Amino acid sequence: MTEAKGPEADPVDIADFRAAMRLIVGNVSVITAGLGEDRSGLVVISVVSLSAEPPKMIACVNRSSSTWPLIERYRHFGVNSLGPQHQRVAERFSGFGGIKGKDRYEGAEWMTLKTGASLLCDAVAAFDCSLDEMIDRGMHSIVIGSVEAVRTRDAGQALIYWHGGYRPLSSA
Repeated sequence: MTEAKGPEADPVDIADFRAAMRLIVGNVSVITAGLGEDRSGLVVISVVSLSAEPPKMIACVNRSSSTWPLIERYRHFGVNSLGPQHQRVAERFSGFGGIKGKDRYEGAEWMTLKTGASLLCDAVAAFDCSLDEMIDRGMHSIVIGSVEAVRTRDAGQALIYWHGGYRPLSSA
């Protein structure tokens, strides 16, 4: 049995924390924000429902990302849950190859619904959100949004992040 440590114990090693987090399975989503040439986005696995009545979402966004100031400026964001067919989209929005800003949107079809945030046309689930609040904690902001519109394309598959990589998940 491991003995519990008090508040004077050594802080958690960052490398150990990151290694442990890689063992938690997460749904891969792309957060989008901005309009036209002034847009960007990033991959997150930190998206959850906050409330069904009224519909609200939470996402955690690194404050040093190019997307964070766009969420703040435009007061909207899109949440695009990805399927296995979207691995290249995930890689582009992860910044592989140095791809940044509006160039991340190339190679996929996008649409808007109510807020102007870009939504992936064939996303497993897409949520168009207006910004309610951004709460800063550590290097990230907890971004809370009201869901203004939803679109789904459930094909029984999802793209997940586990053990440091993207992996397909199927209900079959």
